[in-house]
Amino acid sequence: MSFHRLASLPATAAVLLAVAGCSADAPAVAVPTPPPQETALCRALHKALPDSVAGVERQDPEPRSQLTAGWGDAAIVLRCGVPRPAGMSDPQGQAVEVNGVNWLVEEREGDGPRLTTASRKTYVEVTLGKQYAHDLGPLTDLAEPVTKTVPGLFTDEHTGHAGHGKH
Repeated sequence: MSFHRLASLPATAAVLLAVAGCSADAPAVAVPTPPPQETALCRALHKALPDSVAGVERQDPEPRSQLTAGWGDAAIVLRCGVPRPAGMSDPQGQAVEVNGVNWLVEEREGDGPRLTTASRKTYVEVTLGKQYAHDLGPLTDLAEPVTKTVPGLFTDEHTGHAGHGKH
């Protein structure tokens, strides 16, 4: 899979932070602060997440939160309830669809991509380590939990079917 160069945006929210006193086994990430309705969706997603993604065992980052999850030693990090990325407005931006979930793909200098769900009631961000620079396979394991717990913007919440939602 090829990636097109997007505007170089600092990945400050997704960058792993070096925090004194944190366990070497659990890297630190910034915990999002979404509104209450989005937090509820994120908590449901957290409960539905798999124990392994792409064959890598779950290893959540610090501080522990129902808004973040990780697999491997920060090889795959998920944050739920993040702000809308600027790249969503870029008509040149690259997007992929994986098992019914649309993702904005943003390259990160010297690392794997940052992917953010599109057209969902909250934004879910997944950052992948450089070993996944050209492999979006981890998204296949995350698509089902996202689909089940984070409704699409244009989905009837009562039936789960596409409807005529607000644009």
